[in-house]
Amino acid sequence: MKQKVSFWEAIIILAVLLLLLSISVINLRLQPTVPIMFTIGLLIIWAKFKHFAWQEIDTAIKDGISVAIIPIFIFLLIGALISLWIKSGTIPTIMYLGFRLISGNFFLPSVFLVCSIIGVAIGSGFTTISTVGIALFGIGISLKINPGLVAGAIISGAVFGDKMSPLSDSTNLAAAVAESELFAHVKNMLWSTVPAFLVSLILYTIFNQNSNISFHALQGTISALQSDFSLSYLTLLPILLMFICARLKIPAIPTLFGNIFLTVILIIVQEPTISLTAIIQLISNGYVAATPDAALNALLTRGGIASMMNTVALIITTLALGGLLMHFAIIQSALTPLSRKIKSTFPLVLLTICSSIAINLLVGEQYLSIILPGRAFKAIYKQQHISGLTLSRALEDGGSVINYLVPWAVAGSFAAGTLGLAVSDFLPYTFFSLFSPLFSLISAATGLGLKKDK
Repeated sequence: MKQKVSFWEAIIILAVLLLLLSISVINLRLQPTVPIMFTIGLLIIWAKFKHFAWQEIDTAIKDGISVAIIPIFIFLLIGALISLWIKSGTIPTIMYLGFRLISGNFFLPSVFLVCSIIGVAIGSGFTTISTVGIALFGIGISLKINPGLVAGAIISGAVFGDKMSPLSDSTNLAAAVAESELFAHVKNMLWSTVPAFLVSLILYTIFNQNSNISFHALQGTISALQSDFSLSYLTLLPILLMFICARLKIPAIPTLFGNIFLTVILIIVQEPTISLTAIIQLISNGYVAATPDAALNALLTRGGIASMMNTVALIITTLALGGLLMHFAIIQSALTPLSRKIKSTFPLVLLTICSSIAINLLVGEQYLSIILPGRAFKAIYKQQHISGLTLSRALEDGGSVINYLVPWAVAGSFAAGTLGLAVSDFLPYTFFSLFSPLFSLISAATGLGLKKDK
């Protein structure tokens, strides 16, 4: 017979797993997939010691992975779209317009603001990073700004947009888990989101002033863009389609398929002799740039379904680990006793945020970082007559926004892979994600923005 997991046993297991992952990824700078597989192996050994059946272990892994089937498919579509957007001139056109329109004195705050606006409009941090974000990242690299700073501004804006958009999956999920009305939830998040946004904007302005920015060095890059890509407003039609689909609340998969179809048509119009084989090769393996500018080649050689496979492997292994931790009730055994001892608002909000962050670190999946603490603490919020709006905000501030800062998490690995950096490169500069939990705790400590149920 399998044995129940005690509180201290659960704490020890979680601490050991987190320690192994942290040493492997942060200290040894290993790619996280293999260390995660190693921790899965250790957890399976422990499960057999506790007399769990092999069938239960298989079921736990399958259940963990099943929640990511749709996101994985979306990642593959985004990989295809990136290469097509480069080939069609969509991303190069955005870069070219950015070179012409963005002032060097306000580059980093401009990047943050643009990504914030687009993120709110389309409700997807992933899409913002992988489309407009790539173009803005290219401009920043060409201006010789610290890549981590540029990536931090892009991701901060994308996370803000994803968090505050009523079209966002994570925003809808947090409201649903806490049983809050969606638009009331978005409005209540302003108490932590607006201060985090303003502090981030100020910091990007300060860091921008310390950057050695010169647009004179960009002439070679601009010439390479003009000579090797089709630059026109027509290439921005896929961006327009993305906004239209977001406005009509069309789901991500048909939106991406429609965008891929439209972009392929643009490529055929630009290059009527292109073969079907070449287009399929582009979608499969990505775009390979061959301009006179070596730096531009390194930036625009990307995309394709194959480019997403490392991310897919990481997502599968991470969620397999999460499935085991949930099925064996290890996370639940660690959370429930702690929650019973909470008697006031601030410790409860603190525990909610810390639990969401811990699940991001252990499981790496932003949906689970919202769902698990939400389920664990919802009854306690009701018992203390604290509004579900406080719970849903804490879940967002500790859950979805932090996922981008964890190297083995779904969002963190996606952002790192898309921009070609390690998470540690942009983590110190992703100010919005870093400050959101802090201002949420300040709100809980001062009572500002907290609502009580009658």
